[in-house]
Amino acid sequence: MFNKYKPLNLYSNFAEAAEKFPTQAIYFDELLTAFPELQLQTTYLGAKDALITKASQIHTLGVKKGEKVIIYKSAKFDTYLLAVAVSYLGAVPIMISPHLPAETMDILVSRLDDPWMIFDGDTAHKAQILQNISKQKLIAVEEILATAFEQPCAQGKLPLDTISYMTHTSGTTGVPKLIAHSANSMGWRTKWQKNILSLIRKRGLVAFHISPVHSRFNIGISSLMAKGFPLLPIANPSRENVTKVLMDYEPMVLETHPNHFVQWASLARDKPEVFQSLKYYHSTFDAINKETMATFLRCSKHAKPVFLQVYGQSECGPMIMRFHTKSSLQNTNARAMGIGMPRLTKARIVDQNGKPVKAGVSGNIQMFSKGRALTYYKETPRFEENVYGAWWDSGDYGVKSRFGVLSLLDRQVDLVDKIESTLAIEDAILDELTFLDEVVIIRGENGSPQPIIAVNESKEMNWDLWWKKVSDMPHLNEPIIMKYEEMPRTATMKIQRLELERSLQQN
Repeated sequence: MFNKYKPLNLYSNFAEAAEKFPTQAIYFDELLTAFPELQLQTTYLGAKDALITKASQIHTLGVKKGEKVIIYKSAKFDTYLLAVAVSYLGAVPIMISPHLPAETMDILVSRLDDPWMIFDGDTAHKAQILQNISKQKLIAVEEILATAFEQPCAQGKLPLDTISYMTHTSGTTGVPKLIAHSANSMGWRTKWQKNILSLIRKRGLVAFHISPVHSRFNIGISSLMAKGFPLLPIANPSRENVTKVLMDYEPMVLETHPNHFVQWASLARDKPEVFQSLKYYHSTFDAINKETMATFLRCSKHAKPVFLQVYGQSECGPMIMRFHTKSSLQNTNARAMGIGMPRLTKARIVDQNGKPVKAGVSGNIQMFSKGRALTYYKETPRFEENVYGAWWDSGDYGVKSRFGVLSLLDRQVDLVDKIESTLAIEDAILDELTFLDEVVIIRGENGSPQPIIAVNESKEMNWDLWWKKVSDMPHLNEPIIMKYEEMPRTATMKIQRLELERSLQQN
């Protein structure tokens, strides 16, 4: 199972995969703005050739080795391809969500020492009003496509321990932090991921809808390509498009954010045939409720489908894993995330002073990962606040059993008085009240637990079932109903709980 460690250079990994699996397919559900020549289907080799063309065009526009290039565009697979092209030059791709407003972007840009920025039609209006970036360093995707060059430029490489890639934190608690990664730190993460992929004997089609700026994305794609899996990135997560894409291509594997699985669960219940081809499900870096996992497993035509739950963090990469089946879920506490990967990742529980506690005692979750990020760029003191020697304080609150299984209870900043785990309550409600698409418990008036709920657009609120379900739970305020799309979210669809609290206080 265990794969050899290898530093991750995004382009070199891509090129080696293209050499080894040249005809392996990559499918798209929408045309790529920055790579229209790939159309709706290409191969590893076809994409590699397009990458060298794009890198040469970007180089002709002035980008040089060692410079920073913000990629701030619509959330499609070409966001990642542009990052690979930038890395070919030996420049540093900075992956920024197109959802971030101009005010936040100006703060991030000011940290990055006069960077370049690639943008497209979705972000042009924000890119062009930024105050802290040189106008001559703004590059529209259309400008890249129109740029001619005489001959392909040579590949540039950065030292293995220097910053070669940046992502950002989710921003659930304020302005996101820029997370710096090196080829070596990313290499340990791909080793973790390739170990998991080694358990899958058949190279079936892998479908995924993941934010391309998430630190998970480059690790996942690099690992899948190194193993030679065909790829199906899904840009549009609507019910209609997901139905069409999954029915047309019949993938074997599906990965997305937990909140997208929750959102698609009603589709799985209404049209289970949409997901019948899937043998493996994978949720990205966060907890997911039990009934949602069970719903998708029941759709599969395979005898023993598997739902891999992965708990991790952008600073540390994938950490804790647990494999679920239809039978195992019957007696599973979904808050139990599982265990680390031997020799690569592990977790411990500590008190407020950073001292380890006994099994069964709740406390702060700290992580050990060989793939830990280097720092927060230009915010090293904030990064060091969470460092305890070889351990990283995750900001999460949980407990470990005497068998070493980690359970996630809450975010430390989201703790609500008199409730051990808001996440467990949210899970329990979502598991049974399938007319709901979202349940979030935040601090309401005087710190009391305030549920915010979203009702599925095809269903109606059933108050009788609600009050019956919560009658034996700790006291909850009467829920506030919001539309799913009106809840403030990060690029990976996590609820911005503190922003919800602030908005309620203002009303």
